[in-house]
Amino acid sequence: MKRLSLVLVLALVAASIVTAQDIKVGGVGPVTGEAATFGVSTKNGIMLAAEEWNDKGGLFGNRKVKIIFEDDKGDPAEGATVYTKLIQQDNVVAIIGTVMSKVTLAGAPIAQAAGIPMISSTSTNEMVTKVGDYIYRACFIDPFQGTVGANFAYKDLGARKAAALFDIGNDYTKGLAENFRNQFLKLGGQVVAFEGHPFGATDFKAQLTKILAGKPDVLYLSDYYNDVGLIAKQARELGFKGQMVGGDGWDSPDLVKIGGKAVDNGFFTNHYAAADPRPIVQDFVKKYKAKFGAEPDAMATLAYDAANIMFDAIRRAGSTKGSAIRDALKTTNLNVVSGQVTFDANRNPIKSAVIIEMKDGKQVYRTTVNP
Repeated sequence: MKRLSLVLVLALVAASIVTAQDIKVGGVGPVTGEAATFGVSTKNGIMLAAEEWNDKGGLFGNRKVKIIFEDDKGDPAEGATVYTKLIQQDNVVAIIGTVMSKVTLAGAPIAQAAGIPMISSTSTNEMVTKVGDYIYRACFIDPFQGTVGANFAYKDLGARKAAALFDIGNDYTKGLAENFRNQFLKLGGQVVAFEGHPFGATDFKAQLTKILAGKPDVLYLSDYYNDVGLIAKQARELGFKGQMVGGDGWDSPDLVKIGGKAVDNGFFTNHYAAADPRPIVQDFVKKYKAKFGAEPDAMATLAYDAANIMFDAIRRAGSTKGSAIRDALKTTNLNVVSGQVTFDANRNPIKSAVIIEMKDGKQVYRTTVNP
């Protein structure tokens, strides 16, 4: 009898140890490579959210969230590698990531096949969540963002002739440009040029010369901040004095460092504005500044939101089983920094967008656009 009691005690102790284990969640972002500032912001946002949950007791009352963060380097092949590592070696129960659509499209099928729920913070390409029912995102999608950009250019800026220049090898930039073009034409505008450039290009003058020959009122630049800064400088050098419009890939302090005054009179669609007076926004901005010494950009904000959405789903699921977390994600109705989030049938959030103006080297909130 005593032996049986000892065995029972040992079993109960072992069970309590298992219960108290950390819940491992993967984080993925490009902390090196062409979009490194995005990756750093993404990591910061995820880590801040995890720290806050752990300070409140973690999940299920006694289990801490442990983030295992991997650098995808902005490369699809590297993204596939780190997704595989997180799932097969680290045994994560969920993944928050990644930033760039082209990398997410490489990692999402791996998560889907393994039954591991994932939520991308900022991959806006429409195809991302179509990979499968375990794949979610915290950001609006390119059709919405491209449409908002076209409406703003045509209705608010009064543009009637537009041209687009984008990275031909990037699903995000190409998709955004295509959606802008389609809506601008639908409104009655004219698209005088629609030009792609190769990945890694630094000299865009050949494409810009061809584009400017059509005398566009507005340039639509769907690239990331590093290319946009160079394109803006070269467009101004070639004499373009009009307005430029782009997507959330502009949202980096390095945009002004690279483009200088050339990016003034530029506008871009984004997911949130630090000037939004809502208490949840101002509280987040304050906490982020205190921890990281900088104002959070949209990448940090959406990563923070994505992490909170995932942790909330795990809590409501009451389980670390992939299918249970997936089902909990479906019923999300959560107020996060970038707005009230629910998901549509394709696991895309229903939420608003903002327009940010570049003025005197600074981001200035222009307006909010509802879906």
